[in-house]
Amino acid sequence: MRIQPLPPSTLGNEVRSVHEEIASLVSRSQSQVTMMDAQGALLGPFPAMLHYPRFGIPALSFLRTLDMHATLNKRIREVAILTVAAHFGARFELYAHEIMSEAFGMSPDIIASLAAGCHPYGLTEQEAIAHTIAHVLVAGHIVPDSTYKRAIDLLGQDAVAELFFLIGGYSFIAVILNGFDMPAPQNFKPPA
Repeated sequence: MRIQPLPPSTLGNEVRSVHEEIASLVSRSQSQVTMMDAQGALLGPFPAMLHYPRFGIPALSFLRTLDMHATLNKRIREVAILTVAAHFGARFELYAHEIMSEAFGMSPDIIASLAAGCHPYGLTEQEAIAHTIAHVLVAGHIVPDSTYKRAIDLLGQDAVAELFFLIGGYSFIAVILNGFDMPAPQNFKPPA
């Protein structure tokens, strides 16, 4: 870990209000995931965003938009996020989204396959196309026309656009996590 989580008591007013907003949001939407340490400091990508607020606060605004305006099914979102996290090997992203995938009813076998960077059996058609698109994009390739057309047929034009932004957003998070070498919490046990 190259930077330390920032306890709320050490933050100035503007950054502290951002901290409080994030803490409130994650406690509502990701209560199953350990997102704060014993001192109340946020974990994962958030320390970097709070250490460097001129970059982090605008980034958080974009990431909140991805959640606030989400229309994709939660399982489809988690398939895409785990595909991204596995590609980058982003430990905290894998940790958090293995837990969230389980909370949304994804089977342990599918979660394990996605986290290992594999193409799992048992995905729905919509989940499979989300995985394929995420896999293609994180590999640095253009989505083939046939894949794009199939995604439009299965998800719709707006949902495919949302998927592209989601993959880009979580690729960004993975890069920040890896750049600052942010770990998963020590007490993490993968879903059984």
